[in-house]
Amino acid sequence: MRPSLFLRNCLCVGAGLFLLTSCIEPFEPKVADAVSSYLVVDGSINSSGTTTILLKRTTSIGQTGPAPVEGKAKVFIEQEGGQRYPLTESPAGTYTSAALSLAGSKPVRLRFTLANGREYASDFTLAKTTPAIDSITWRPGSDGLQIWVNAHDDTQQSRYYRWSYDETWEFTSAFRSTLEYRNGGLFDRKEDIYNCWAREAPSAIIIGTSVKLAQDVISQQRLALLPRNTVKLRQKYSILVKQYSLTPDEYAYWETLRKNTENIGTLFDPLPSQLTGNVHNVTDASEDVIGYVGAQSVREKRLFITRDELPSDWPRVTGYEYCKPDTIPQPKDPMPPTEREIFSFFSSGFPVPIAQLPPYLGGGYLYSTADCLDCRKRGTNVRPSYWQ
Repeated sequence: MRPSLFLRNCLCVGAGLFLLTSCIEPFEPKVADAVSSYLVVDGSINSSGTTTILLKRTTSIGQTGPAPVEGKAKVFIEQEGGQRYPLTESPAGTYTSAALSLAGSKPVRLRFTLANGREYASDFTLAKTTPAIDSITWRPGSDGLQIWVNAHDDTQQSRYYRWSYDETWEFTSAFRSTLEYRNGGLFDRKEDIYNCWAREAPSAIIIGTSVKLAQDVISQQRLALLPRNTVKLRQKYSILVKQYSLTPDEYAYWETLRKNTENIGTLFDPLPSQLTGNVHNVTDASEDVIGYVGAQSVREKRLFITRDELPSDWPRVTGYEYCKPDTIPQPKDPMPPTEREIFSFFSSGFPVPIAQLPPYLGGGYLYSTADCLDCRKRGTNVRPSYWQ
């Protein structure tokens, strides 16, 4: 018996689908590791304060972990005419100057020599005067907490701006520990490990310009968007905004860097552009160096936001949702541990005592893990000097 036309069509379609699906294999392109490790110079000269410069190396695509730093370099700020201001290294690869007040009439540059003897310098530039930040505004919305910055320059001399920010937030661990193990026993805790502060400095590139406007005004420049369920908003949150006035060339560098780092990822995104900075090898002009060292005064403004100022229906996420207390000895334990065995149980530091239970609750001790009790695992218990 010949199969029906319908059956023949189904078999053909099924065979076609089988061939299509069976021919699909994962494709993992081989990307050659970069043979060069480029020097990266991160930072700018603060003409009215402390300058911090980071010297690092680029890494290959397949490499994980932090970028290698360039330690033991001799770094200084140089004014045209010969005046030099040294930067000291701490930690490795990070170089910081004393607070300076550089004359705006004299061009300045960064100059440094690496441990291998290679010498580099940025182009001389006049330090720009950065106007004050007018305000930092914020508003809660359906997608989270939006934060903006506003500024203007009555002299019309800024036009090109960049911002960076540091975040600090107050938090507590899952439970308050009142006991600690020391000297072979359990005693009242001396150090607070319940209240802490965490800090983060996002690396997002935030730039803006008023060059197409009649007035040198920046209005509602978007800085950050915090999700409704972030742990940063559980108690009190603070953002320190830093504002920099840029030259047109420096702005172009940051704009190119922003496009290269943020807009790559789909078929329709622009291709990476050549990143041309202003730092050069003094004796080998052919060496590529990544970085643009500008010079300007830096203006700062800090904002605090408390939990009470946010919508009451926003979740109070702690980051400790998985934490649960336990007891030793266990209730109705037929062979409860001795006091010495209990002390030995806490001696490793992994289980941390919370409190001693009263007899009517069965006695013994309430405890949890160090990750749940010691907030220093996620921050510091030293209150920041600026905290309100």
